[in-house]
Formats: sequence, structure tokens, C-alpha cells
Amino acid sequence: MNGRFVLRIEDIDATRCRPEYETAILEDLAWLGLEWARPVRRQSEHLADYHAAIESLQGRGLVYRCFRTRRELDIGRAPHEPQAPFTGGPLPAVEEAQRLARGEAFAWRLSLTAAKAATGGFEALTFIEEGAGPEGQTGLICARPDTAGDIVLARKDVGVAYHLAVVLDDALQDITHVIRGEDLFEAAHIQRLLQALLGLPTPTYRHHRLLTGPDGKRYAKRDKAQTLRELRAAGVTPAALRSEMGL
Repeated sequence: MNGRFVLRIEDIDATRCRPEYETAILEDLAWLGLEWARPVRRQSEHLADYHAAIESLQGRGLVYRCFRTRRELDIGRAPHEPQAPFTGGPLPAVEEAQRLARGEAFAWRLSLTAAKAATGGFEALTFIEEGAGPEGQTGLICARPDTAGDIVLARKDVGVAYHLAVVLDDALQDITHVIRGEDLFEAAHIQRLLQALLGLPTPTYRHHRLLTGPDGKRYAKRDKAQTLRELRAAGVTPAALRSEMGL
């Protein structure tokens, strides 16, 4: 696929991309032979864009304050069970005012109930998948945002959440194709809903298989997986690596 390769630094949570990591990422991509449009968009420099989107959703009654903690949401769930999608709604006005007066922390959650009313239902929400999801999903995909529940769009500890930030970034950077790992396939469903609510264009998606090591586990920083820098030091060439990855 020909076109312009766009980069952004996803640092709305400052702990996720320290300067040394950012430098290493750019060096690795240049070593692979990739070129990208400049300047690189750094999310922390565009918080006003995200806050404006939250305010727009607030004004239309599409989000509500949720005071539940992660611990409260985990009550009754066995440790090995995945967390079920949460759906709720705003508290009674008096109780909400009392909690705000006490300074209790809250998150802004997207209301699927309100979103369904605003869009007239989710049946018309679709996106194009040029790659494949974890179960081979490809072609015209009917979005299923309800499987994610009332997602958090913003909270005090991380500011704006991933889903809202990337949807706005894609639109503001004129992204036509989003290429990412198949482990993020489900994210496209809720992001398609946000695009509809905010009047943003929908890019084409291409999800790819995850690279794994000899043990079959995907490469991840938390597992201290082998890095591109280590491959470079071991004498692996960019051409050989691109060939191995099917590029």
C-alpha cells in the first residue's frame, strides 16, 4: 500500500512513553527504512482537542459521571474471569452533587443507551477490514460497540482515555488506513461509534497477526522480549527482518 506514513507519540499518560523510549522507537523505525510525515503529533501537546470533544459529548448527554472504583467493579468476579462489560447510568442528581461536594473521584463514561438513541441504533455502523481479526473477520464488518459496555473516556489519573484520543488523532491527521495488531480488533467497534457521535470520518482498518517468539508468546516489553535494537546488535539486517515479517 502506497501513501503517507504518519506517526504520533501516544503520551497522554506520561509514564507510557518516556523520552528514551521515544528516541529508541524513532531510531528503530528509521533503521527499518520507514519514513514518515513531520512533525510527529504528540498527544500531550493537544489535550485541548480531547477536552473539547468530551465537553461536546457532555453537552449532548452522551456521557455520565461514574464514581465506581475498579475494586467495586471487581466485586463478585473470580480472579481468573475477565471483567464483564460495564453498563450503568448517572446517579440521582442529589447524590451526585453530594459526592462532588465531598471531592470524590469519578470517570466520564460513554452511555451506550444515550449513544444508541443518538445514532438511531448501531445496525448501520460498519467499517472495512482489509486484514483479519482474531477469528478471521474481514471485509465489511458490522460494528458491535455494545460488547465494550459503557467505556471510560476520561478520568483524573490518565486524563483522556485511549479510544477518544486515537479517534480524534486519526481524524486530525487525515488518517485513511489504521494498521495495527489483531489484539486491538475489538477496539475498532467502539471507535466506530465514537466516530459517528463526533461526526468524524471512518478509516479503513487492517489488523495483522502478532509477532511471536520461539515459545509462541507475543513480543511484549513486560516480558523483556527481544527488541529491535538487540536484533540490530546481533547483525540482523532490515531487509532480512522485513522479509521475515512478510513485508
